[in-house]
Amino acid sequence: MITYSRVLGNIRSLPNGEDSRIQCLWFNSKVKRKSMNPDLAGGMADGAVSFLLQKLEAFASTEWNLQENIRNGVRELQRELRRIEAMMRDADVKKDYDNQFNVWIQEVRTEAYAIEDVLDLFRLHWDQESVWRHLKMWHSISNLIQDINTRLAIIKQTKERYQIIKEINERYLMMVPTNSVSSETNTYHNVRAAPLILGWGNNTMGIDEPKRKLVSWASKSNQKLKVMFLVGMAGLGKTTLAYRVYEEVKEHFDCHAWIIASKYQTIDETLRSLLEELGSSTEGSSIVLLMQRLHNFLQHKRYVIVVDNLWVKDVWESIRLALPDGNDNRIIITTRRGDIANSCRDDDSIDIHKVQPLSLQWAEQLFYKKAFLGDGSCPSGLEEVSKSILQKCDGLPLGIIEIGRVLRSKPRQTKYEWKKLHDSLESELRSGGALSDIMRVFSASYKDLPYHLKYCFLYMSIFPENNPVKRRRLIRLWIAEGFVTEERGKTLEEVGEEYLNELIGRSLIKANEMDFDGRPITVGVHSLMHRIILSVSQEENFCTVCAGPEGNLADKPGLNLCSNFFSFSTGRINIVLQLEKLRHLLVYCYNMESAPFDIVQGFKAPKGIDALKNLQKLSFVKASGQHRMIQGLDNLTQLRKLGIVELAEEHGASLCLSIEKMPNLHSLNVTSLNKEELLELDAMTNPPPLLQRLYLRGPLERFPRWVSSLHDLERIRLKWSSLTENPIAALQNLPNLTELQLLDAYTGTQLDFNSGKFQKLKILDLEQLKQLRFIIMEDGTLPCLQKLIIRQCNELEHVPVGIDGLHHLNELHLCDMPEKLVAQLKKNGGQFRHLVHHIPYIHSYNQGQLEDLS
Repeated sequence: MITYSRVLGNIRSLPNGEDSRIQCLWFNSKVKRKSMNPDLAGGMADGAVSFLLQKLEAFASTEWNLQENIRNGVRELQRELRRIEAMMRDADVKKDYDNQFNVWIQEVRTEAYAIEDVLDLFRLHWDQESVWRHLKMWHSISNLIQDINTRLAIIKQTKERYQIIKEINERYLMMVPTNSVSSETNTYHNVRAAPLILGWGNNTMGIDEPKRKLVSWASKSNQKLKVMFLVGMAGLGKTTLAYRVYEEVKEHFDCHAWIIASKYQTIDETLRSLLEELGSSTEGSSIVLLMQRLHNFLQHKRYVIVVDNLWVKDVWESIRLALPDGNDNRIIITTRRGDIANSCRDDDSIDIHKVQPLSLQWAEQLFYKKAFLGDGSCPSGLEEVSKSILQKCDGLPLGIIEIGRVLRSKPRQTKYEWKKLHDSLESELRSGGALSDIMRVFSASYKDLPYHLKYCFLYMSIFPENNPVKRRRLIRLWIAEGFVTEERGKTLEEVGEEYLNELIGRSLIKANEMDFDGRPITVGVHSLMHRIILSVSQEENFCTVCAGPEGNLADKPGLNLCSNFFSFSTGRINIVLQLEKLRHLLVYCYNMESAPFDIVQGFKAPKGIDALKNLQKLSFVKASGQHRMIQGLDNLTQLRKLGIVELAEEHGASLCLSIEKMPNLHSLNVTSLNKEELLELDAMTNPPPLLQRLYLRGPLERFPRWVSSLHDLERIRLKWSSLTENPIAALQNLPNLTELQLLDAYTGTQLDFNSGKFQKLKILDLEQLKQLRFIIMEDGTLPCLQKLIIRQCNELEHVPVGIDGLHHLNELHLCDMPEKLVAQLKKNGGQFRHLVHHIPYIHSYNQGQLEDLS
């Protein structure tokens, strides 16, 4: 049995009026094991144990007042688990797994989760007030640890006995001639060769345009060695695209080669493989001699080389160092590892092409061609289920081709047969299923992950399919689960973000919409990948997702459920003071019936909130009548994010003094008491040096001088500031400013953007500037601007002067603007249409109605 534990570590009020509740949930469920997928046997071999060792070490170091017998038991657990971990890693290196090994792995994992249960049990009951309960709990936990230690010792002895028998058998089998290549390596090469052997390479559906661009890149003369990385998730068609380009251009080069960069080959084996493909001698016993031979052979030749499916950066580096430059040489590398491609991009000779999924039109054509005989048209009655299957494939050629192949082999082309496959995709993807080839292709990416990223990736299975997950929420949940490891000099949130970036770089998690700073707002996984990780999560006993009418956990046989749940109304917020290690406290609701100024409503902080010294995020706190609380905020020196609402003018100076004591603050959001109450923030002389986001809502008598010194500031939003002085002059030299919003923030008639200023600004949002009549953009200003929004500036009747010089401007949005201005930009006869013809997207909105001027 194993435990799946979830901790919702971010406490948030839900906008349900008087009955709003703040909830924390600790949830533990015991789930029965299933047989392990052999394609993934080595993937999680040491994951559970390594992860648990990390938790045990943290537990032993923080719980210093443990009873001696418990401490000794924990130490013995650590020693036993380290021995088992070493045995697992040896087996993983040798790819030495069989059915007996898989059973052993499951037994070890079961005990690992049992240990995690004990740790959770200790923490759950430690704060109980009764000394007698403490003694009972200690005794119980000590017995549990002793039992687990006994079972672990038996498991290890079983493995050792089995290993002795296996070695005897292997000595006997050595006398029998066998193929020296392992089955896993054979499988790997079969999968890599599949696009070519099965004729996928002859399929050009949807790849003509990228193929044309890559052929042009390969053929263009510039006397340099040029490298192109084709990057994308498994099954996206990288090999097919590379093959089509390679076949078209190879005859124009003196020599050419195609090699598969197998994960299971050493660097010297890869170099020998390349030399053989080129037709050169492979003599040489060292990597240096092989590199020298490769260099000499290619010297004075014009060559094109494809390195298919690169996994390890060192392999490419060894090849790169041996390649002579010049002669218009070309290298094409396909890889799932976008992180490797980006790390290799050290000069302009290396480019990256991100391979995209097929459009719906091309996906449909490919699917019908593979699924139906004859002219490849869909019979009536199957259109609806076909669309549903295509939605699952989400433009992935591998999924489209494999599912189409299986459907074509069905003896009866009926809606029932098709729906049956659609509903059983998860089981068909498993080993032995009709779609197991897809699992084999995807499993290579999963098995390549380090253990801590395996857990983070499998965690995506708890979210519904095609449901975008907010980046910040996902990282917080990882932290709450204990998946994120502390690193010196970094917060857990920063480490978690690195984990997410690596999973995106490995093409396992996809970024959906992007934020202004290039970070994803939401993320997700491909539909077929989601099906696979659901299957893996269940097989690994990571979690079980129950859905539909049979989804009641309590009714499932063999499933024991225990939960600890508490909820409290916003009126009892002082209960959080008991959570001394609380990191995030986000309490607010949106009152959609209020005026825009008052839409975000916060909470009244309890006395003593300044004692929560581990807090990193605190919002939104009501400041009215809370002067002592505002002064006490200076104790929260670990804060990264602070949100204050209802700030009175007389309390502004105290807030400034508290903020000065927050050196790690990254985000500051301050709202005045009402639209007439001044925001008094001038008292700050030493603002937080790492501040990246600043949101000020309310009237400003003058623009705070300290803002101009914020070197790291990336986003600033000024709302209802009603400044009489132009804020542009104070902001134009900020070196990292990427987004600027002014909403009813300036009462002047003209905004001037001077030459050479706002060097990194990408988004400019001007709203409700009621007196604004002119926008002047000098030559050389706003060189990186991509998006310009102008909303409800009713006196602005002229196109911004200099807009034709904004060469990177991609989007222009005009919202409820004077008709005279909009008419100037219309496609047919607009007086100043020529000034905006370089902007791809121009949209005008009038009372919510869109007019496309693109």
